[in-house]
Amino acid sequence: MGERALDRPVFGQPQPTPDPTVFRVPHPSDDASYKEIDTLNAEHKLFPLPFPTPRGGVEPRLTLADVFGGNTAAINRITASGQIAFHALGDCGNTKGPATQNEVADKMTADFNETTPGEVPQFALMLGDVVYSFGEGKYYYDQFYEPYRDYPAPILACAGNHDGMVSPEAHTASLAAFLRNFCAQSFLVTPEAGGLSRTAQIQPGVFFTFEAPFVRVLVIYSNTLEDPGVISDSNIGRTQLEFLDAALKRIKAEKFNGALLIADHHPPYCAGGHGSSTDMLKQIDAICETNGVWPHAFLSGHAHNYQRFTRTRSADGTQIPYIVCGNGGHGLIKLAAYGAPTMRVPQIAQAASGGDDLVVLENYDDTNYGYLRVVVTGAQLRIEYHSASDGPNSKAPNDYVAIDLAKRKIAHFVAPDMGLPVAARAVRAMLKR
Repeated sequence: MGERALDRPVFGQPQPTPDPTVFRVPHPSDDASYKEIDTLNAEHKLFPLPFPTPRGGVEPRLTLADVFGGNTAAINRITASGQIAFHALGDCGNTKGPATQNEVADKMTADFNETTPGEVPQFALMLGDVVYSFGEGKYYYDQFYEPYRDYPAPILACAGNHDGMVSPEAHTASLAAFLRNFCAQSFLVTPEAGGLSRTAQIQPGVFFTFEAPFVRVLVIYSNTLEDPGVISDSNIGRTQLEFLDAALKRIKAEKFNGALLIADHHPPYCAGGHGSSTDMLKQIDAICETNGVWPHAFLSGHAHNYQRFTRTRSADGTQIPYIVCGNGGHGLIKLAAYGAPTMRVPQIAQAASGGDDLVVLENYDDTNYGYLRVVVTGAQLRIEYHSASDGPNSKAPNDYVAIDLAKRKIAHFVAPDMGLPVAARAVRAMLKR
């Protein structure tokens, strides 16, 4: 089944279908490949891999209108509603079976059952590791297209290390299937879709600015090492640093006052077995400092659990949430080492001293699969964490944080009026009769 070009994007299937119980393509063990990789890593022979230059110059851009196929009426409706909602999650692919991905995807899809337009999600952003173990095209159907067949909105993605890694047992180019399915030049159905309707995404490359009403997301690629994340070095050059600089300069020049997020795969701060990518963060911080523009939040995956940190900048007291959401379907990993006591939160992850900012691990979940629901208004950013085990009928988040966009500090979220006071008055009036 070859590629099929379309003149407009297609998202979910026209009619919901039952969840699959088995993979279409069996996934054998990758232990042999991992053993070779471990040996190369121990010998310091693994390096970040080059990637194709994105379309669009120094600052590649993509808008939600582009993703909608030029549907400006939909963009106008979002703007008129006064807010935008979207999903984010990472490390979704599973090599053992579809059950965990189904659990997460079904709950995400249930979020579309809303009567208030502004509460309906407009897209999903995957935070890397879409397909395990090496981003192979033959597993895209089982690990991406099939689990999200009923998700009725666009899906974008950061590339993770497993999306770009090349198996020592194979002879394929890094990121080949990811680029084909997320960085297409036009709307088309790829062979990996396996007969489903969703068109490939039209991202300009592995790093770009994504613009939607009320929000901009700077998507970067933290490359193929297990740890740490790398966005610039002698092997891959400075293109991502130049991109970040150009994007922040434009934000400043345009006086953009919406929410600014940075999204990648490797987290700058991380508890548990995966390390923090501190050198990568220093590079990002330097560009933010030079431009005087900082993100309101930073979203990542990689660690197979949920973690929420708050960084309080010593320079001005502003606060930035750093959120890890890598429990989108792949096997969960506990924060505490085997036999160690369960970690209690909140607790300081980095003390404020010298040039270091205070970083606090506020909350985590290493026992459930889940995802983020992000809501942005003209004044606030709210990031909710939802556990899939709560089931599709639960709308209450398990954790959340809200940021005042102007003050850049954690704030109490200004809840919308969805008619509950009016309904309550009507009920009370009926009871008095």
